[in-house]
Amino acid sequence: MAIALGFRCLARAQPARLCRRVDLLWRTPRRGHRLSPADDELYQRTRISVLQNEFPLAVYIDSYNSRGFTINGNRVFGPCALLPQTVVQWNVGSHQDITEESFSLFWMLEPRIEIVVVGTGNKTERLHSQVLQAMRQRGIAVEVQDTPNACATFNFLCHEGRVTGAALIPPPGETILTSVGQGAE
Repeated sequence: MAIALGFRCLARAQPARLCRRVDLLWRTPRRGHRLSPADDELYQRTRISVLQNEFPLAVYIDSYNSRGFTINGNRVFGPCALLPQTVVQWNVGSHQDITEESFSLFWMLEPRIEIVVVGTGNKTERLHSQVLQAMRQRGIAVEVQDTPNACATFNFLCHEGRVTGAALIPPPGETILTSVGQGAE
């Protein structure tokens, strides 16, 4: 009798074990079909419609060369000052010609410019300490870089939505920065 009772318990215990294993198999997800790259392109493609440009009036530097700059598709010859929504010619010949007076247009504007990026040509050159001190006293940060890096920094700051100005001197020689749109063509 005891043996029969023992067999009954074993018989009842094993289906429970089997049921647990079957439950685990059913609970874990099984993939019978792997997605191929073609499936991925068909089922996970995203379409985006631009309803409004993020900064429609922002000024961006498309390219530069030894003669000047292309800004929002327009050519500007020689040194230029970029202000929010405006481009003007800047009357300096080299970094040695930069004075307090040549920077005065940056602190006269409203809304106040946070930072001015200065491009000094092929190399980063030091500006006169009086000029930098005058800008600091007026609450405007100055970032002095070579012109290629200054162009990239200006575009980045504009894209962030910062109120940014730039004072750029074209680099001598035949260095060219092509925009993304021009490089694809």
